[in-house]
Amino acid sequence: MPKPLPNKYIPAEHEPAISARWDEANAFHANPERVKDGSAKPYTILIPPPNVTAALHLGHALNNTLQDILTRAHRMKGFETLWMPGTDHAGIATQTVVDRRLKAEGQPALADYKKIEAEGGEGRSQFIEKVQDWKDEYEATITDQLKLMGCSCDWQRQRFTMDPVCARAVREAFFRLFKDGLIYRGKRLVNWDPVTQTALADDEVEMHDVDSQFWYMKYPIVDDQGNDTGDFATVATTRPETYFGDTAVAVNPNDPDRKHLIGKSVKLPFVGRIIPIIGDDYVVMPDADSSDTKAQFASGFLKVTPAHDPNDYDIGLRHDLDQINVMAPDASISADHGWEDVGDATWALGLSREDARKQVEERFKAAGLLADKKPYTHAVGHSYRSHAIVEPYLSDQWYVRVTDDRLKGAALRAMATDQRTEASLERARSSSEGTAPSPDDGGLRFHPDRYAKTFET
Repeated sequence: MPKPLPNKYIPAEHEPAISARWDEANAFHANPERVKDGSAKPYTILIPPPNVTAALHLGHALNNTLQDILTRAHRMKGFETLWMPGTDHAGIATQTVVDRRLKAEGQPALADYKKIEAEGGEGRSQFIEKVQDWKDEYEATITDQLKLMGCSCDWQRQRFTMDPVCARAVREAFFRLFKDGLIYRGKRLVNWDPVTQTALADDEVEMHDVDSQFWYMKYPIVDDQGNDTGDFATVATTRPETYFGDTAVAVNPNDPDRKHLIGKSVKLPFVGRIIPIIGDDYVVMPDADSSDTKAQFASGFLKVTPAHDPNDYDIGLRHDLDQINVMAPDASISADHGWEDVGDATWALGLSREDARKQVEERFKAAGLLADKKPYTHAVGHSYRSHAIVEPYLSDQWYVRVTDDRLKGAALRAMATDQRTEASLERARSSSEGTAPSPDDGGLRFHPDRYAKTFET
């Protein structure tokens, strides 16, 4: 008598045996020789490598299901198909979760290992061992999850983004790009996380409203010999602790009450640095009756700190101002990272930015140079990893010369012609005149079509 079908499907009763048969048959292993001898066309998907920060979630399940459907469909169509698996080290993100776990377990954490390293010990290697342990644990978990889902990856080719093969490939690519002038190093203002001590992309910065203050600080106006004239430029700022790096004071050139001061100079209290008063349209003119909150709080004088504010950085470029970084990577006030003329402000060295803010207020007040202080709520960037307030920070960074025709032009020429705008095609014709087209040009197609415009722009 036939065995009746069960009234429900129980995966554990069937899937292990099926997976074992797949493994025995080496069903998912791609053979490049079939492509080389022309007996099969290639079809390849490189898995978006999941981070080893944690186990997979529902989004991974959807993403990998779609990839598996495409992979299996092409195998059945006769393509020599490779779905290549791998995991991503995730860099600072993994460091952060490991540090958090160590703290939660009461074990030595990142700060402790840094201290060991500073004292001549092997702190770095010890911490890397902890990160490696985490990676091994979660890479195994991720791999098991993918296999349990039935993902038909070529498991013999699994990679990790920091294994010897991938690391060598990165070094080779970096060398070639550098040799060809497509990457370069330069100082730029970045979103700096002082806790994890790394730069953040704009989309890694979370904006949160913060209850703060507007401080009104009086800078003495000086004559050509650097002597006080008895007048002051009262700057308004939400960040008094960065004043050590000021390299100008700006006024709006259309401001009838202050434009006459353009070309004169002020002296930074305690520091003693003499800096110019410049004219720039960015400066908001004060207007207590304005609907613009900034105009309500403005004093008409803007302290310009190019190394610690993105708008000031732009002003600095326009006026060729010095860029003076007054902070260490942990956001404490430091004279070891670009600030040389400390003057009588040695009391600030080593202070956290929060303590430095308090000290600046107290010392300006004691010297009769704090004109006012008003409550002010504004949006401030926070790191999505450490949740610390992000510090605009002047840092050496590597940059890709994306506007070079060998990158931007090649990427656009690879697009299917019918998905490109006429304006884009016209620019391509004029910029690539005399350039031999690649046989692969025009093979890149986007689905749905609207994503072509996103890529093109």
